Amino acid sequence: MRKQRRRRSRALVGAVAATAALGVTGCDAVGGASGAPDGGRTHASRAVQVWDRSPASIAAVGDSITRGFDACTVLSDCPEVSWATGTSEQVDSLAVRLLGRTRAADHSWNYAETGARMADLSDQVADAVVRRPALVTVMVGSNDACRSSVRAMTSVADFRTQFEEALGTLRKALPKTQVYVASVPNLKRLWSEGRTNPLGKQIWKLGICPSMLGDADDLTATAVLRRDRVQQRVEDYNTVLAQVCAKDRRCRFDGGAVYRYRFGTDQLSHWDWFHPSTDGQSKLAAIAYRTVTAKNPVD
Repeated sequence: MRKQRRRRSRALVGAVAATAALGVTGCDAVGGASGAPDGGRTHASRAVQVWDRSPASIAAVGDSITRGFDACTVLSDCPEVSWATGTSEQVDSLAVRLLGRTRAADHSWNYAETGARMADLSDQVADAVVRRPALVTVMVGSNDACRSSVRAMTSVADFRTQFEEALGTLRKALPKTQVYVASVPNLKRLWSEGRTNPLGKQIWKLGICPSMLGDADDLTATAVLRRDRVQQRVEDYNTVLAQVCAKDRRCRFDGGAVYRYRFGTDQLSHWDWFHPSTDGQSKLAAIAYRTVTAKNPVD
């Protein structure tokens, strides 16, 4: 019931924003080690020694991207095409690639919620730990930047505190569970790509990510400044994700791979020109797989 109340309390637009930018791209890892010196061993070597490249189970937390929102049907979640835990052969999710299709059905779980922000992550993690997953995937932050205005965006300080709290919740229950953290997508690229499509711009007028996508054709100094401020906030969020993850030797950040991915309209849902399409979900799965199975974390 708690989840249902939380979902109902969110505006659909906020949910849509979550999956922003289809930064649908992939994620490569920035492994983490504890900050204390360790007998001369390097950050990378410590991370490699504890990282299992073939975890036996997966739980996903995050926002509408991980729920596959608008990838199959308009204004609906489609978890079967989720990059993290989906079953679709068109995507070959991270779970399918790591566990095999049969095992993935019973050993992967999706606790992400459309419309979620970083403040919601700790509750999702608390639900996920019941399954005792070997790996938890995290993709969240787009909704923190995709707000009604620049002033309404989640502050960097709060974003950091909330992410640290979520990781703390996980570590208290499951000290050895691994974490894969995807960077926040490039919302400015989303604006740049999507604004070339007349239909996409009309859909955006319904209120999708107004902090970045509002008045898409406005190129005045004020509008440019607004978009730049949102983009800077996204970059600041990614810095936080990298820094916090780096303090945990069982955490791998994608090194900014999702943010840097040069997605196009083929990777965007043609229902809203905002969320990842099935193809976009597949790209996310492939990058996540490369990150999780890499011998060394991305620096």
